[in-house]
Amino acid sequence: MGPEDKAATIFNATFVRPAQFYISGFSNIPHVKYYYVFLCFVYIMTVLGNGFLLSVIYLVKTLHTPKYMIVFNLALTDLCGSTALIPKLLDTFLFGRRYIVYEACLSYMFFVFFFGSVQSWTLVTLSYDRFIAICFPLRYHSIVTKPAIAAILLFAWVFAFSLIACLVGLIDRLSFCRSLFVNSFFCDHGPVSHLACNDISLNSTMAYVAFIIVICIPLILITLTYVCISIALSRTVSGEERLKALKTCTSHLILVAVFFLPILGTNIASLTSYIHLNARIVNSTLTHTIPGLLNPIVYSLKTEEVLNSIRKLFKRNGISRTKLSKS
Repeated sequence: MGPEDKAATIFNATFVRPAQFYISGFSNIPHVKYYYVFLCFVYIMTVLGNGFLLSVIYLVKTLHTPKYMIVFNLALTDLCGSTALIPKLLDTFLFGRRYIVYEACLSYMFFVFFFGSVQSWTLVTLSYDRFIAICFPLRYHSIVTKPAIAAILLFAWVFAFSLIACLVGLIDRLSFCRSLFVNSFFCDHGPVSHLACNDISLNSTMAYVAFIIVICIPLILITLTYVCISIALSRTVSGEERLKALKTCTSHLILVAVFFLPILGTNIASLTSYIHLNARIVNSTLTHTIPGLLNPIVYSLKTEEVLNSIRKLFKRNGISRTKLSKS
């Protein structure tokens, strides 16, 4: 009995529910184990970087502001998103455990897309914060309050949960009577749904809707906020004030570019030209993993408030140790 026969459990003549899928990504790539080691390094640094940023924001009271509530949320979703993807990816390919139980496959798919969706809308919330700060500076503290940001972030989590639960839940209506080999590095929605032998038009439509809501609309909203910011800054007389305002946006713009451009680039390239499967898989893994690594580095090195807070934190710890050693 072949692996596909073992993996399929037939409920009736028309509906087939697989017991397992086989993740077939990273096939025939020379020296691929070095890439797995690289991903392991990326995950360790992502955990350390985001854990450190979360700790700094939590410990330094001057960072207990609406803006850093959003940054805290971004670091948390980066940490959770990387944890949802990379450890299982390494377990699958580094240790050769390529079979994944049907239910575990859907859970894997859900959490990867869920945290990615929250990341996307968190970046929109950050752009909203910058928009109010620059375009309506006198009303900033009355508009961007902690309860308002908490409500926006909570809505982002609940909305993303509902959207991705619907997207993944629709997989359960499909019958898998063909190949059970998933041509990706995780239980990706497209490769899994295309294995079905019944109509997947509803799944495809939902995938397009999710892509528009998670990628296109956030990118349009962020672009519009920066158009408004540019107009507001063009009316500012002082060049020094203009530069100061732009500096506050630099970190956010870097994060937006790192998150959205690779995703858009991969999707546009796949639609307009042929990309080798392995090249697409490697590109997709980097798209999913690198933003979580870079976000804390960008916010720690490019944001003066965070740098000053880190210095104060180390200085305070140094003074505390000195007092303890003297006593």
